[in-house]
Amino acid sequence: MGTFETFTDSMPPRKRSIFLACEGHCSDKCNTRGACAYSKAISVLNPIADAVHLVHGPVECATCATYAWNARGSISSGQPLCGRQEIIFFDERRKLAQVVRELAAIRGPKAVFVYSTCKAGADSRDIGAVCKSASKDARIPVLPVSCTGLQAERGYDAACNALLKLIGTRSYVPRSPCSVNILGDYNIAGDLWSIRSYFEEIGIEVVSTLTGDSRVAEIQSAHLAGLNLVQCSSSMNSLAKRLYERYGIPYRQVSFLGLADMSSALRTAAEFFEDPSVIAETEDIISRETRRVQRLIEPYKGRVAGKRAAIYLNGAAKAASLINALNELGIEVVMVGVRHGDWVDRQRIRNLIGSDAVSIDGIDPSEMRDSLIKSVDLIIPGIKEQFAARNFGIPFCDICHNRTSVFEGFDGMVNFAREIDIAVNNRTERLPARRKTRLGRPPCISPRRDRL
Repeated sequence: MGTFETFTDSMPPRKRSIFLACEGHCSDKCNTRGACAYSKAISVLNPIADAVHLVHGPVECATCATYAWNARGSISSGQPLCGRQEIIFFDERRKLAQVVRELAAIRGPKAVFVYSTCKAGADSRDIGAVCKSASKDARIPVLPVSCTGLQAERGYDAACNALLKLIGTRSYVPRSPCSVNILGDYNIAGDLWSIRSYFEEIGIEVVSTLTGDSRVAEIQSAHLAGLNLVQCSSSMNSLAKRLYERYGIPYRQVSFLGLADMSSALRTAAEFFEDPSVIAETEDIISRETRRVQRLIEPYKGRVAGKRAAIYLNGAAKAASLINALNELGIEVVMVGVRHGDWVDRQRIRNLIGSDAVSIDGIDPSEMRDSLIKSVDLIIPGIKEQFAARNFGIPFCDICHNRTSVFEGFDGMVNFAREIDIAVNNRTERLPARRKTRLGRPPCISPRRDRL
């Protein structure tokens, strides 16, 4: 019987001499509200469809792995190899190497990512040498991902380090002189497919998407693109900077949410390559799609215009894109709260909402319950703020990674307007009061007669 089947039988009992940080109480100063480093790392790398993800750590990390594999709405055009919980174990390095070899033989992946979580890091177990040896035996990249601790940024950096080891290991000749990589889009609900088709239509080849609906071979050829378009700056900004330093690939911050930002993203790519035919085709597509979408969202816009909204998210860049999209529907944003983001994104938010609105950094919406109930008709919450919105009875629109509607691109704006209209004008939070029942005997039953 192989190691793949018997690893749980030989798992050593858990020792309490090593304290896991995720088991203790953490205050806000720990910067833990964005989840642990491991959960962020596996969320970034999980959409790679032809790779296997192996967790080297205690069984407690299974909960986080299940969240990343099953709850996140990133979908693939192929059959992902990490569709279920494969192996979560904690054992010596010899068994780790054997499991990697067996997984490579059984699944046939193009790459294996080995995640070293908190307890493995506390034991100072170096899995880099094991991965290097297993890579030679299996003849595929076996990449260690060291993601210990509770800082989300460390998880993003670990994922970017693993991707950087893949990039540049495969030769490829782009079909078009105008080629881009799309960084930080995870194809939530299929967002990326329509966006990719627009770039192909204007004559710009998308070499790789990191990491939504991506393949290992595409990532290995990412160094040959002419421009990097960064959608999620929180997770991929560091990778974009390193690609610029190593391969000289410039990068631009873009967003695909809303008509204005989607049009700006296409123009940014077209103007960078300075190709007159590409620029002309871009303007034609923007004009055509804008007219079509504005006609489709007009009924929704008439029902939601004049409403007031609040935004509570982790990323400042995403919040700024949402402000533009809501303004296009005639909705005024009166309150914005973000936890992460650089000074440029935060200043952009302040410029968009004006001096009369409230901009708050790192505050929980439950602390402003009364202000939210009195001031807003709609809230755009993060995944954890949705519970507060439900408790307050305020309509909200789910734009997080567990959604099932496409919100990016031109057609995504139609879906976004429809969801906003449903949330605001079809409220189900406040149920009608239950009719009071009469006390005593129901009128249909005659009173009991005393026996003689």
